Amino acid sequence: MCARRLHVPGQAWNRRQVLTFGGSLLAAWPILGPIASAAYRRRIAVSDYPFALGVASGDPTPDGFVVWTRLAPNPLADDGGMKPENVQVRWKVAHDEKMSRVVAEGTAIATPELAHTVHVEVPGLENDRWYFYQFEATGEVSPVGRARTMPADNTLAKNLKFAFASCQHFETGYYTAYQHMAQENCDLVAHLGDYIYEYAGKEGRIRKHVGPHIDTLADYRIRHAQYRSDELLQAAHAMCPWLVTWDDHEFDNNYANLTPEHPKRDINKPELFVQRRANAYQAYYEHMPLRKAQLPVGPDMQLFRGVRFGRLADFSILDTRQYRTDQPLGDGLKTPTPEVMSSGGTLLGQQQEDWLVKRLEESSSVWNVLAQQVMMARVDRRAGETEAFSMDQWPGYEANRRRMLELFAKNSERNPVVLTGDIHCNWANHLTFDDQDATTPAVAVEFVGTSISSGGDGGQERPDTPSMLEENPCVKFFNNERGYVVCELTPETWTSHYRTVPFVSRPGAPLNTRASFVVENGVPQLNRV
Repeated sequence: MCARRLHVPGQAWNRRQVLTFGGSLLAAWPILGPIASAAYRRRIAVSDYPFALGVASGDPTPDGFVVWTRLAPNPLADDGGMKPENVQVRWKVAHDEKMSRVVAEGTAIATPELAHTVHVEVPGLENDRWYFYQFEATGEVSPVGRARTMPADNTLAKNLKFAFASCQHFETGYYTAYQHMAQENCDLVAHLGDYIYEYAGKEGRIRKHVGPHIDTLADYRIRHAQYRSDELLQAAHAMCPWLVTWDDHEFDNNYANLTPEHPKRDINKPELFVQRRANAYQAYYEHMPLRKAQLPVGPDMQLFRGVRFGRLADFSILDTRQYRTDQPLGDGLKTPTPEVMSSGGTLLGQQQEDWLVKRLEESSSVWNVLAQQVMMARVDRRAGETEAFSMDQWPGYEANRRRMLELFAKNSERNPVVLTGDIHCNWANHLTFDDQDATTPAVAVEFVGTSISSGGDGGQERPDTPSMLEENPCVKFFNNERGYVVCELTPETWTSHYRTVPFVSRPGAPLNTRASFVVENGVPQLNRV
């Protein structure tokens, strides 16, 4: 199916333009460097170019969106290479890529307190159309980004095309998947977490993290800047608005609210863990195209929120880390006990769960999308009679998971669809009350996307694939390559395409479509095509 080209001014960005923005893929690109296009290097030396981290947009509404950039001529310095003073940044939005037909413009102040980032909430635009945007500061202009507004809330759009991705460990692979994604001509991208990884740099990997295991605000800022320096990631950000949420590695692997992964290591210094969370959350906000409503207060940041694409799709963007109770049974793969069924166990927290229930029950959209982090299907990961489930995923919080399934069953006409990241593999799952019984009807479907680079090259299968598929009839597809998922929605059908690349250990991997599934309106069943 061809991507919709509704009200797109000029031509959609083609492969040549993507490569101009992102640099040639015929050879390995540098870990850090200014934007490739020499057209943006004016008046000051290349080493002082302030827009080395590119531009981005996000959280669109029918009349606007957020546009983002950071002034950082030396992104891997503690201060990004900026003096500790405010800087005025001009921004403008136009109908055309040459920025000649300007429809909105203004100024924003980049402050050292927020790492010289700007988050401009552009209002007053036309519904359901594409725009271009650009920044200017210190005598320089940024790359041009592309963004779009959403259809009016009462409009049933004919189609929507979006991609979702997660898990982009900088050290373990190149971001070739983003080069392909940037050519999909999507309306939106949803990023489901693990945008950065917190670990210290290791020798002998494809690329190396700068610095130690991150802890301070400066550490987190540098790590985000290093990831943002990847030119293919920048190109994907510049193509369309992103809807972002975090998982664990933006802060601390497998953390649960204020419980760290290694409690024994941090038990005698809880105040330091809280401060590290505040540092992580601030740096995350600074580097994402988020609204002021998401500005953190100390170690707290409300990231769950909704974004509507008219009456065609309603995205509930969830946070399954900040409010969860500790993983039962000590995390990992465990045989379930009554503790897993504890009514006090929660992934969402009461406030977020109440918000989600109300949102779904009152939705008038055809498709209702849960953009979240960890797998909801209850998949037995151990061959044989003994069962083992991941305590970090929804099966570790079975009472909360069952409440979600009951919510889906009561609102089946609203077509709930779960999108998931985290696990570095592709899955397509039926969500049922008994995932090991093939005769139990599904109440919703779940599309799980693999990683962009985490885990390295991977392969189409793993040694445990046959037994895992045999013991889990709810799983309709499994794949262990890297890549992303593209979803095409109409009022009648939802189609998901699993795009994969065969390797990430070197640049230039081709793109494959390993599987496609169609879901019909009102029928929570995966139909492979």
